Amino acid sequence: MSRVIRVRYEKGALKPLSSVNLEEGKEYKVIVEEDIDELIKKYKGVLGKSSVKEFRELEEEAQAQ
Repeated sequence: MSRVIRVRYEKGALKPLSSVNLEEGKEYKVIVEEDIDELIKKYKGVLGKSSVKEFRELEEEAQAQ
């Protein structure tokens, strides 16, 4: 089963932003992705007038490659 858990990186550790209900001692695979909303804020205006929809389409295209 897969699910998305939002985390914050602090002092060398990933800290969940909500309850995770994970089994103690069990190993899990973690995929780290930067939040697209944060990227949009960071690069807003760089590509001219772009909508959030256009950024999401670019993200999907980049991930497909």
